[in-house]
Amino acid sequence: MNGNPLKKLGNTGLYIVTDIGKMAVFLMKALRGVFRHPFRFRELVRQVHFIGFGSLAVIFFTAASTGMVLGLQGYYSLNKFGAAGMLGSAVSLTLIMELGPVLTALMVAGRAGSAMCAELGIMRISEQIDALDCMAIDPFRYFITPKFLAMFISIPLLTAVFDVVGIAGGYVAGVGLMDVSPGSYIQGMQSSVTNHDIRLGVIKSFVFALLVVWICAGRGYFVREIRGAGFGAESVSRVTTQAVVLSSISVLVFDYLLTAVLL
Repeated sequence: MNGNPLKKLGNTGLYIVTDIGKMAVFLMKALRGVFRHPFRFRELVRQVHFIGFGSLAVIFFTAASTGMVLGLQGYYSLNKFGAAGMLGSAVSLTLIMELGPVLTALMVAGRAGSAMCAELGIMRISEQIDALDCMAIDPFRYFITPKFLAMFISIPLLTAVFDVVGIAGGYVAGVGLMDVSPGSYIQGMQSSVTNHDIRLGVIKSFVFALLVVWICAGRGYFVREIRGAGFGAESVSRVTTQAVVLSSISVLVFDYLLTAVLL
């Protein structure tokens, strides 16, 4: 009895190390598929349409509401110090450096990442991926690599859309509702946003894209090997939930790390 807790701890440690190793190999194989021919360009276009174009609506409304809330709360806070003219600076910097990349990644993880994980999980439990292996067809080049590339293309572009719509929402709330001077809003934004700020947002969007597609696709691919996932449809539902939670937490953690290193 005394050895049971230690044994469980050892088994858990081995499982975590093994899982990290499998995910690392999965990432290398997925990236290697970019250089293998023939490349499935049509599948890439389909995935970009699903991830990018399909997420435009949720990104638009999230960005508009976020920008308007920032405009209202920013005006309320800055007006206390007589600095309402800096509203454009506060809204634009907050969106470009932080909220734009983070909220875009979270929205895409919830919408497209969950669907990606469920799709690969169903293909795994229904042995479709095993059938591809039996026919000597590389499932990474066939299914997974296009998802990686589509995510790398879609999330940075969606982040740019988020930033533009959010800044416009802040303009509507600040200028249209709170009577902030349009010139001071735009001038504050132009004078405060630098290339370094934009570059930080772009770097974050690419890192978050990698995290979302890596975790969501990897969890679905290894659905049968995840501890406590269960069997059949139950395993897919549990692993999909786990993938969205893990990818969301990873985005928030790496947001802090990237800000601390690159700011």
